[in-house]
Amino acid sequence: MTNTLPDSADRRGLMLAVLGGWLFAAVILLAISASAIARPFYPDADDAMRILEVRDWLAGQSWFDVAQHRLNGGHFPMHWSRLVDLPLAATMLSLRPLLGAAHAEVAAAVVVPLLTLLAIMALVASITHRLAGLAPARLAVLVVAFAPPLLAQARPLRVDHHGWQIVLALVAVRALLTAPTARSGATIGLALAALLTVSLEGLPIAAAIAGVATLVWAWRGTGRDAPALAWTLFLGSAALHVATRGPAIWAPACDAMAPGWIGALGGAALGVTAAMAVSRYGRAARLGGVALGGALAGAAVLLLSPACLAGPFATLPPRVFRFWYMMVLEGRPLWEQGVSWAAITVGLPVMGSIGALRARRLASPGDLRNRWTLLLAIQLAALGIAIMVNRAGSTANALAAPGAAVLLHDLLTRARRIEGAGRRILATVAAFLLISPGQLASFVLITASDDAAATNRLPHHRRACGDAGDMASLATLPAATMFAPLDVTPALLVSTPHHAIAGGYHRNAPAMDRFIHAFTAPPTEARALIGATGADYVVACPGLNELQLYRIAAPDGLWARLERGDRIDWLQPVHLPGPALAWRVIRPADAPPLRESPARR
Repeated sequence: MTNTLPDSADRRGLMLAVLGGWLFAAVILLAISASAIARPFYPDADDAMRILEVRDWLAGQSWFDVAQHRLNGGHFPMHWSRLVDLPLAATMLSLRPLLGAAHAEVAAAVVVPLLTLLAIMALVASITHRLAGLAPARLAVLVVAFAPPLLAQARPLRVDHHGWQIVLALVAVRALLTAPTARSGATIGLALAALLTVSLEGLPIAAAIAGVATLVWAWRGTGRDAPALAWTLFLGSAALHVATRGPAIWAPACDAMAPGWIGALGGAALGVTAAMAVSRYGRAARLGGVALGGALAGAAVLLLSPACLAGPFATLPPRVFRFWYMMVLEGRPLWEQGVSWAAITVGLPVMGSIGALRARRLASPGDLRNRWTLLLAIQLAALGIAIMVNRAGSTANALAAPGAAVLLHDLLTRARRIEGAGRRILATVAAFLLISPGQLASFVLITASDDAAATNRLPHHRRACGDAGDMASLATLPAATMFAPLDVTPALLVSTPHHAIAGGYHRNAPAMDRFIHAFTAPPTEARALIGATGADYVVACPGLNELQLYRIAAPDGLWARLERGDRIDWLQPVHLPGPALAWRVIRPADAPPLRESPARR
């Protein structure tokens, strides 16, 4: 295996492979998503909330204000970044003259994720081409196209920040595999600064990439990439923080970029500078400077944000921790996932690591082997992060694609040498399944999900909701404040003019706790809890996972009794088209008339 500089023919071949693979994947994803696009129904609550954030911004909400003012009486802070809103807003505004506001919104939710998929394929192919040449780079595009965790984050209507996290991590890794110059270091720093601004959940992989780059620089003692990386990461993060937070730049936070985290990046940059100053004293001095930077970074967090050492979820109320946080499986470790889902998450990263290790062993000593060593180190770090936090699996899959593509190329080369068409075809199919075991695991998971749905029976008089999109039928009611389940609230807000009480976002844990308490409490206790929120209606979508948890945990709680069809004297049933349910809250006789909800003002 040799590494050659890309000539114009290779560039054309690579570009055609990327475009062809992207079109193939895009057509399939559009066909699979057609019914959801037509409704529209967003695949995750966060996607619906992201659309709502962009819609509110374009309607006049401040760039610096990301709070959701249709929740909890207008007091619902969010930790999200406006950076992800930019491509969606730009696409919506450009398409409005042609399609109108509503259709432009849906079109943007289709176009932007597919463009992130194109960027992912192009970056993976470029990295693979740099390491192994054109043939494996073409296969890398197919590896991406057959990786469920990647397609899940870049399919139509998937507009949350995860796709951009993958893109930015790949930009940083691609720069890391080039010559160690100030320019490549600055590129890594800027990409990681944007990654952390988009979401602080990217901190582990950002630390891994920056750490590998810095340690390699300290070991070899040449190049200017690490100092440029450290200072660009620090200053870039500070600049993006000011640009996106404005008046709130000094507010402490554990779940988003804040002074404590920026101070930590500054401490790390000072350590790298110290290492550069003592570079002439040898490797041990440089490594000592890097260690000093780590100590300064830790001290900055301890001094400026000590509460963050416990994590952003440490103060959740017990009910919220039990019924919400523990049920968000994407944030849980691999051993808490089902076997099929675990295979989907780490199957490709494991095979990609094997492929990278083999490619490194076969590469000639020197620059090419060093590049494979760098990539392998980051792949293993990404795999470790994915084992600890499931949602990191998509980035681990992207980083594993080059190694998997090289291994696939070797397997297909061997398959082509097999005599007999039947055996050759079987060997070819086996090679693809071996490289991407997530495909088979996906089929098993879908089959198991269908079986589970078939065995989950509601009372005979109840029709189950297919998904949270069924809450759109509430648009037939006059604008009001709804006491709605956490998982369906974003879909409710994005498809109706109503207000709601709570959603699954940890910064407003008291509102979440209030809702969970009411739905699991006896009706008499629930009446006081719901009445205190000023809600006009109680609404629900039978059959969804969240409500099943409440029913099982509290068989005599409010929701369990409503699902059984029990009559609650202070709730008046309201007819709706479709399976969603609604009850009008009846006020006590001595209470003032039903107040005008914020949505009607």
